[in-house]
Amino acid sequence: MPAWRTGGRATRNTFHCARVLVPLTCALVGLSSTAALAQADKPFPTRPIRLVVPQAPGGATDIQARLIADRLTRLLGQQVVVDNRSGGGAAGIAAFTTVMKAAPDGHTLLAVVPSFTFAPVLYRNYPIDPLRDFVPVSLATRAPYLLVVNAGNPSRSVRELIQFGRAQPDKLTFGAGNTGSGTHLVTAWFIAAAGIQATYVPYRSTGMATLDLTSGRLSATFANVLSAGPLVKSGKLHVLGISTAQRSKTLPELPTIAEQGVPGYNASTFHGYAVPAATPTVIVNTLSAALARAVKSPELADRIAEDGGEPVGSTPAAFRQFIAGELRVWREVVSTNGIKVE
Repeated sequence: MPAWRTGGRATRNTFHCARVLVPLTCALVGLSSTAALAQADKPFPTRPIRLVVPQAPGGATDIQARLIADRLTRLLGQQVVVDNRSGGGAAGIAAFTTVMKAAPDGHTLLAVVPSFTFAPVLYRNYPIDPLRDFVPVSLATRAPYLLVVNAGNPSRSVRELIQFGRAQPDKLTFGAGNTGSGTHLVTAWFIAAAGIQATYVPYRSTGMATLDLTSGRLSATFANVLSAGPLVKSGKLHVLGISTAQRSKTLPELPTIAEQGVPGYNASTFHGYAVPAATPTVIVNTLSAALARAVKSPELADRIAEDGGEPVGSTPAAFRQFIAGELRVWREVVSTNGIKVE
């Protein structure tokens, strides 16, 4: 028979245990709360920071993340360790999910890349919302795409390429990454905004597309400065314009696509940072300030400029606004062009 039915010794023993255990439990809870408060009072960070990068080691994003991690280690006084998470498909979802599920204490940081803003509008039932599940920390760097053509192509400006596309739409071919890649989306946006028709040829990598461009099998492509720069210097490719709305500080001689007859065109590749939702504001601001100092340090700023980029080091609010704007643009581009990725 259950002890609570007897009304005897078992009941008295239960009450006796309760008198002992309740104060003990309360004491333990008090100690736990005190420890938590003490931990919260410690200057951030209190242990090494994991920087999750949605790319395999050796890529452009990984290299830049490691340079920034080294600088942050010196600024924050704790080791910043790079953790490459390139698997999972869906344009970085493995890395995004890892950080989204991490404790919101600032000790897990995500390297944000362009797919962070276009994957949610490309994939059906995508499980991540960039602005709901993360707190933007800082837009670290930004770089333009170069619109390049083979040196033998008669077009020497964006306007001339547009005229060629309108006169001979069956001969204008663009090539770059696979369907749904960043270079595919910036190309689709350009074709629609310029009011032309062209054939898009997907490649496994932009490097393969650039190789076919130099041999004349493609009309044009969008490439980053790092990959296209040497070919431009050697005379194998010619730059018609850059993709950002404003001229680049590192490449001031290159006109923008927007100023050559495609108003409103403003695409870029970028590198930023975010933390899990609910991360305290004071921690977010500490990370943001450190990132701004890191990317604007002379040694790192010079390295970024060599790759055709510009250090930004934005505030959390400015980066949040930037992400929201990117989401709007890519939603419209994907819808207008009927782009589908399974």
